[in-house]
Amino acid sequence: MKIGTVERLRRYPVKSMLGEELGEAAVSDRGLDGDRVTGLLDAESGRVVSAKNPRLWAGMLGLTAVLDAGRVVITGPDGREVGEAELSERLGRRVRLAGERPPGATVERAVPEEVLARGIEEKVAVTENEIGRAAPAGTFFDFAPLHLLTTSTLDAVAAEAERYRPNLVIRTEGEGYVENEWVGRELRIGPDLRLRILAPTPRCAVPTLAHGPLPRSTAALKVLAEQNRLVPLEGMAALPCAGVYAQVVEPGRVKVGDAVGLD
Repeated sequence: MKIGTVERLRRYPVKSMLGEELGEAAVSDRGLDGDRVTGLLDAESGRVVSAKNPRLWAGMLGLTAVLDAGRVVITGPDGREVGEAELSERLGRRVRLAGERPPGATVERAVPEEVLARGIEEKVAVTENEIGRAAPAGTFFDFAPLHLLTTSTLDAVAAEAERYRPNLVIRTEGEGYVENEWVGRELRIGPDLRLRILAPTPRCAVPTLAHGPLPRSTAALKVLAEQNRLVPLEGMAALPCAGVYAQVVEPGRVKVGDAVGLD
């Protein structure tokens, strides 16, 4: 049953940095080719750097990472390439680039409600979470290797897709958070690619932050908190959600305009 078409493809070569728009890409069990292949590690704590703790790392969303002939290139707002030493200077903490996620790697996640109430500069409660539990070893995904978001959800939130960092934006006709109903089912995209939808995507403070030229927007999280609180996985509390996580059942290529079907 056709449920939509692929409207946008996005890749983020470095975790928590801005990414790049694609017309097509190969997809394997490691997700979209070149996605989250690199991360920054905090030299002091050893944790993976993530804008989920915006007091420390909101500056990550002012940096852009792209792949150029297989090489990860990081640029600042002025478009000039930035190296590891300058990254540390810009972020205010010593960091190092890593091409593989260490076993058991964790990130700090600030409690979103406290960030909304007190702002990104204040010290708020954080939780420490292991990342990549449903992704291949070494990758820098929060949970699973693909993140899908529908235009129906974006319309409901009235927010830009870039705030939620999806890999695939799927044009759908329904109203509201239609991808909630896909959890536990499979999608077929184009002639070959098949995905299993694992869970709703819980949202942190990241969508509310400035993303490059996009200003801060607390509504990007507040609307979800009011309209779409779900329990993403058994044992978790109900959280604001937008989009879904997926694993690859059958690899293939995906391109903008591909039909999306629900098995």
